[in-house]
Amino acid sequence: MELIRSVIFVPGNRENMLERAKSFKADVVMVDLEDSVPPGEKTVARDLAKDWVPTLRRGGQRVMVRVNSLDTGLTRSELEVVVSPDLYGISVGKVESTWNIRDVDRMLSAIEPSAGVEPGSIKISAWVETASALVDARDIAIASQRVIALAFGAEDFTNDMGIERSDTGEEIHVPRSLVPVAARAANVASLDSPFVLFQDPDALRTDAHRARQMGYTGKHAIHPAQIDIINEVFSPSPEEVAYARKIIEAWDEAEAAGRGSLAIDGRMVDVPVVKRAQNLLAFADAIEARGR
Repeated sequence: MELIRSVIFVPGNRENMLERAKSFKADVVMVDLEDSVPPGEKTVARDLAKDWVPTLRRGGQRVMVRVNSLDTGLTRSELEVVVSPDLYGISVGKVESTWNIRDVDRMLSAIEPSAGVEPGSIKISAWVETASALVDARDIAIASQRVIALAFGAEDFTNDMGIERSDTGEEIHVPRSLVPVAARAANVASLDSPFVLFQDPDALRTDAHRARQMGYTGKHAIHPAQIDIINEVFSPSPEEVAYARKIIEAWDEAEAAGRGSLAIDGRMVDVPVVKRAQNLLAFADAIEARGR
């Protein structure tokens, strides 16, 4: 599973913001051609993205581009412009079914050779933003080997359902909790919806913790001030790492003594607990290896 804790959106038509993105500490910089770009600026954003994807990549960023959804008729032309060896992947909004993913897969397969890109290497993050996509979420995640993540879009989902969006989010609890389950079943990452109250760091932290408890592996950001909090929440804390090491050490001693379980701090430790500790340590090592 890909290490993606934080994804920061950068409007593709705002060159000053693309310049700032060079210094962002997000796991992925997402150059956005979709919702943050006005209709009259779509071509400008697409052409700027062509230049800025390699620029950001040279600066050490892992770069994706969110293209416009298939129903706009813009997707193919955008892919033809932005696909390059410097592009890590694309994000596809308003996915309705597995056919949407297969269509994008075919487009990428046709474009990659002429763009000098190894076939099959451009990844896909698929947005679950409609009732139809939610029902088919796991199938969408396995519709192409390119899919590395499912992303939940709360704003578009509530619009599709015809319900009011609130700051507290009770209305999205069920769909929000189902997306990471589908992602886990397909062994891909799950990325939570952006938190729109970007001037409230405490509320963001609470919201991100809730998402992590649901099983999300990362979260989108709409403001650079959100990145550090998101990275912190979706990373193992020093205390968690230390406790995981304690579990592994105790388990190794128990195994050597022929025991299949043990107790630490009054809690039973068996195989599932040990596997969870091993996974946490592997995740911590991957974060350290990235150097962010």
